Amino acid sequence: MRKFNLAKPVDMSDGFKDFFDTIGLTGGGLVTKGIAAVIAVIAVRMLLQLSNDPKGALRKGGTAIGTLFVAVILALYGDTLFSTVTDAKG
Repeated sequence: MRKFNLAKPVDMSDGFKDFFDTIGLTGGGLVTKGIAAVIAVIAVRMLLQLSNDPKGALRKGGTAIGTLFVAVILALYGDTLFSTVTDAKG
């Protein structure tokens, strides 16, 4: 009878460091994703609080969409953007 291995075994005895290495996140990457999530929540809240005034709603809606765009870019490329800051050679 054949034995099927769906995934190779991973030793997680070192705790969170091994876990974040397996999912491909570092501590800085996790913080960046957290900041992006907070910014996205703020942007969605801004979208939900639009006023009835068309001109004011357009201005606030544009700001909210821009904020949401920044949050998405930060979530996707934040670890790459900030890696140049943290890898400085002195």
